[in-house]
Amino acid sequence: MSEVNIPPIPDLGTRGDEITIFAGPCSIESAEQFEEVAECVKDLGLSWIRGGAFKPRTNPHSFQGLGEEGLKIMKAAGEKYGLKTLTEVMDTAHCELVDSYVDGLQVGARNFQNFSLLKKIGQVTGESKKLVLYKRGFAGTIAEWLAATDYLTAEGNDNVVLCERGIRTFETATRFTLDIAAVPVIHKQSLYPVCIDVSHPAGQRDLVPALAYAAIAAGADSIMIEVHPNPPVALSDGPQQLTPAQFAELVERLRDVAAVFGKTIA
Repeated sequence: MSEVNIPPIPDLGTRGDEITIFAGPCSIESAEQFEEVAECVKDLGLSWIRGGAFKPRTNPHSFQGLGEEGLKIMKAAGEKYGLKTLTEVMDTAHCELVDSYVDGLQVGARNFQNFSLLKKIGQVTGESKKLVLYKRGFAGTIAEWLAATDYLTAEGNDNVVLCERGIRTFETATRFTLDIAAVPVIHKQSLYPVCIDVSHPAGQRDLVPALAYAAIAAGADSIMIEVHPNPPVALSDGPQQLTPAQFAELVERLRDVAAVFGKTIA
């Protein structure tokens, strides 16, 4: 029998030695709420706080966010605790406003192919090279995702992180189906770092740890985790958010998992 030549398994690991955690509440609800999470993030030695000021809600009668007041709360907390800040921008009219308050701009799943918004964000961040976290749409292919990223980078800002947040399938046991294979595929096809949002595909906080472990094992460069001081009274996505105590415990476990792969949590 002739010998079968099996090529070696390629290294599809992270782009660096650190795995960044983007943590914070789904929605910024008050200064007290946001600062409690920010203090937790700081105490854990992490560097980024995230939260929603403008909220793209499915139901128009649901909480829509605090708008600019939320941005002010985020900026104040970031300065107080020495954290970098990340929030979603929903509309071309808000790009300069949001950019003036935060360190990173997020494109949400519902704006996955909003090309006017992608172009505008690219223009606004073209000189500053500010981080742009670009979430995959829940019906978008990886090829479409990578192609649309060129709208963001056309003005010279290649500081883009692609965020997998789950796709819509026939499965209903979870909120969305996490496409964990997106991590090695994107690493193979591009030079972009990949973030895994583990909260939205889970939809339930008890599933979040397992997805976070899987994200590290798959080679994710960063992980997004929603954290709220009191999830049962959260104005959005309460069931999937961790308490600060739960988050702190998870981060310590993630440090152990990351160490197996020669990585650290930052």
